[in-house]
Amino acid sequence: MIYGTSVTASKSLIFRTLVLQKSLYSGAKFSSKCFQRMIRMENNFNFNSSTEGNKKESRGALVVLEGLDRSGKSSQCSRLVSFLEGRGISAELWRFPDRTTNVGQMISAYLTNTSQLDDHTIHLLFSANRWEKRSMMETKLKSGTTLIVDRYSYSGVAFSSAKGLDIEWCKAPEIGLLAPDVVVYLDISPEKAAERGGYGGERYEKLEFQKKVADYYKVLHDVSWKVVDACLPMEDVEKQLQEIVLDCVTESGKGKLLSTLWSR
Repeated sequence: MIYGTSVTASKSLIFRTLVLQKSLYSGAKFSSKCFQRMIRMENNFNFNSSTEGNKKESRGALVVLEGLDRSGKSSQCSRLVSFLEGRGISAELWRFPDRTTNVGQMISAYLTNTSQLDDHTIHLLFSANRWEKRSMMETKLKSGTTLIVDRYSYSGVAFSSAKGLDIEWCKAPEIGLLAPDVVVYLDISPEKAAERGGYGGERYEKLEFQKKVADYYKVLHDVSWKVVDACLPMEDVEKQLQEIVLDCVTESGKGKLLSTLWSR
C-alpha cells in the first residue's frame, strides 16, 4: 500500500524546491550542509532525521530494489511482498516516485512528456517526493513493517547525473533520508533491457541515456548492495531475492539501528 501526505506538506516541499531553483539560477551554490540546515528549519514537517536515540528494538527492514528501466524491479517487488506476507511477515510495497501525491503528480506529468521542467527542478521534485514519505517510512519500520521499495535515492542521483548534473549536488537533498538495510541491484545490460516489452514509453527510456545511468549506478555501488543477474529466468531471480531479503529481515528484527543516507 502506498501512502500519500497532506496537501500542506506537499505545498511546502514545492515551495522549498522553487526557492532552491531560483537560487541556482542566480548563481548560488548549495553545499550538503546548507541543504541539511534548510531541512532542519522546516518545522512544519516535524521530521526526526536523527536516529541517535533509537533503542535496539525489533523493527522492519528497508529493502530497496534498483536497476535500469525494464530490469524487472516492479514485478519482483510485488512478488517479494507476497512472499513475505505468506510467511507471516508484515510487508508493504512502496514506489518512488509516488505519483499519488501533489509533488508526484507533477513528476508524472514530466515523465509522460506532458510537461517540461529544468533538470535541476525535476531532481529537487523527485527528492521532495521522497521527503514527503520520510516520516511515514520511519514509523512503519519501527512498528515492525518491512518496506519493499521500488527505486529510491540512488535512482534520483544516477538519472540526474546522467543528464550532466554534478553528482555531489544531486546527493545533497537526499542526505538525511533513511538508509536502506540492503539495496538489491537487478543487473541487466541497457541493450537487453531495451528488448523487453513496453520499452520507450517514458522520457528516460532511451538506450544511450540508460547506458549513462548504468555507469552512475556503478559509482554509487557500496557494501550494502547485492547484485542479482536480471537476465536469469524470473523464478531464479525471485529465489535469490527471497534469500537476500529474509536475511535482511532477520537482521533488522534483532534491533539493527536505523541510519541515514550519506551521513558523514
